[in-house]
Amino acid sequence: MSKNVVELRVRGISNSRAQAGAYALILGEVGGSRSLPIIIGAFEAQSIAVAVRSVAPPRPMTHQLFMTVLETLQVRLLRVLIYKVEEGVFQTWMYLQTQDNVWHIDARVSDAVVLAMGLHAPILIYEDLLDEECIDAQMLRTTAKSAENTVEALHKQLQKAIDEEAYERAAEIRDQIKLLTQDDAQDGDA
Repeated sequence: MSKNVVELRVRGISNSRAQAGAYALILGEVGGSRSLPIIIGAFEAQSIAVAVRSVAPPRPMTHQLFMTVLETLQVRLLRVLIYKVEEGVFQTWMYLQTQDNVWHIDARVSDAVVLAMGLHAPILIYEDLLDEECIDAQMLRTTAKSAENTVEALHKQLQKAIDEEAYERAAEIRDQIKLLTQDDAQDGDA
C-alpha cells in the first residue's frame, strides 16, 4: 500500500441500495472525481446529517459530547485516515494530539468522519485504497436519474406521513430530501 494520501470530503448521504435500512455515506475526492461509498447505519447517518447542516439539537449527541471532552482536555484531532478495508468494512484511525504525544485510535468511519467535520480535521485515505474502492463521478452521473426517482418517492412518503399526522417521520423524510437535494446542488457548484 502506498503512503500517498488523498483528502476526502462528505458529498452526501443517501439510502443504501445494497442494504435495507442502511445509508450510503459518499465521500468525494477533494479536487478530483473519485467517490467512496461507505455503508453506515441510520443513527450514524443522522449524526453526519446534523453535522453537515450544522444543526444544534436541544441536547448534545454522542459525537458532540466527545468533541466537547476533547476540547476540554485540550486534545486536538489532527486527521482521520481510512487505511484499509477488510471484508467490506473500512478501517479508520483518528490521530489525536496531546501536549506531549500523538496517538492513533481505531474508529468506525462514520464516527471519525462526524468528528473530523465538527473539529475541522482532514479526512484522508491511502490513494491505492481509493483507487480500489472508488466509483468515478461519471458512474455517479449515470445514477443521477435514480436519485431523482428517490427524491420523488421521498416526496410521496412525506405527503403520506403528513396526511397520517406522523410528524416525526415527516421530519425525518424532509431531512433526507434536503440532504439529497443539497448534495445535488453542491455537485453542481463543483
